[in-house]
Amino acid sequence: MAPLPKEFIDSLRAAIGGRAQDVLDALESEDGVVGVRANPAKMEPGALCSRFGVGAQPVPWRADAFFLDSRPTFALDPLFHAGAYYVQDPSAMMVGTIADSLIAQSDSPLRILDLCAAPGGKSTCLASVLRGGDVLVSNEVIGSRASILAENMVKWGNPNTIVTNNDPKDFARLAASFDIILADVPCSGEGMFRKDPEALAQWSPENVKLCAARQRRIVADVWPALKEGGWLLYSTCTFNSSENDGNVEWICRELGAEVVLLSNAPHSFCRQSEPDSLPVEGAVETRCGLQLGMGLTRGEGQYVALLRKTSAQKAGPQPRVGKTSRKVPCDWLESGVAAYEQSTSAGIMLKAYPEQTETQLRFFESSLRAIRSGVAVAYVKGRDLVPQTDLALSRVFRREAFAQAELTRDQALQFLRCAALQLPDAPRGFNVVTYEYLPLGFVKNLGNRANNLFPQAWRLRM
Repeated sequence: MAPLPKEFIDSLRAAIGGRAQDVLDALESEDGVVGVRANPAKMEPGALCSRFGVGAQPVPWRADAFFLDSRPTFALDPLFHAGAYYVQDPSAMMVGTIADSLIAQSDSPLRILDLCAAPGGKSTCLASVLRGGDVLVSNEVIGSRASILAENMVKWGNPNTIVTNNDPKDFARLAASFDIILADVPCSGEGMFRKDPEALAQWSPENVKLCAARQRRIVADVWPALKEGGWLLYSTCTFNSSENDGNVEWICRELGAEVVLLSNAPHSFCRQSEPDSLPVEGAVETRCGLQLGMGLTRGEGQYVALLRKTSAQKAGPQPRVGKTSRKVPCDWLESGVAAYEQSTSAGIMLKAYPEQTETQLRFFESSLRAIRSGVAVAYVKGRDLVPQTDLALSRVFRREAFAQAELTRDQALQFLRCAALQLPDAPRGFNVVTYEYLPLGFVKNLGNRANNLFPQAWRLRM
């Protein structure tokens, strides 16, 4: 690692005091940490642990996640592409854990916004615990990153989600629309120095100031969209006080909020018996939040603070559903899910929405630049309905509606490379292909070969 700037060392000591030396020592001597988190709708945590063997150790703040002692080639595991698990820095999982707890404590359906969501770690974490009436909007302002986010959310399979590509200021017109907002804001990346040399190369005191100002602007832009009494989870992957405690104090002072210290908050993620103990052993409680990271906890740098909005907020438009599509029967879906015809640039598509959240999802579709929402079921092609990969990967897919072809690992990798397959034992027509009995997508079996319906944009290039 290149030498650390003196200004960074000084700011680290100002932010976390005597623990700064632990971070500095870890930056010099330790390797990065790999973490995986199970998708509870597709794989039990115990099965995920067994998959990675004796090197998998539990993450204390996540019952569904594990540290790994090495980094496998995840891209060559078909279950990774099936959405059975997600690869995520263990420190970053803490943000999702706090949000999970907020959801569990609510008695009513929630609308949640993950404002800076790509590539999807925190959004997939939230999608794992959404209840029937909850809706998650996962947003990313950068178009290329929004496409990656959409792919990861489709693979996770929860239909109560929508992926958008909007600037934070676009949400201001949706006043008082959200009960919880996650703002994992772009930062100077001090917590990534160990795994990303470019973050260290680009660091400077001036860049820290620019990042802090941009973070304040992002939160101020989205602030009207949070209900009075709603929760803001503010997080960064950095250490300095300007981007962390300083910005949280600015939000409280200028926008109207109060800090809820995580050691005092009622939460299910604190597993220790002492009422005033920190939720993560080794983490540093700062003036406003919690600091995790190398030398403190296993993982990279992550700061998180929990705020409650105190300023008054007038409500914005209420959700309504326009009569723009026709409801159609579809026996490919589980009960409680409805399919509608929609006109798109690619032709007529069937899209499915859970009946409990249809109004909410379609409201956000009409109000924002939506990339994905609900479940893309099929396209109309002549007399055929061509099933879409989104359907196979979703929780609402009724698998009994299709013949199933179980693939070997080599066949599954060929499928993920968008190659044609030979499935002589499979019936002609549309088949769902599975690996270890988890769906990967569809093929159309012609007898001598099976045409691959996996999206070209997602194809495995290794």
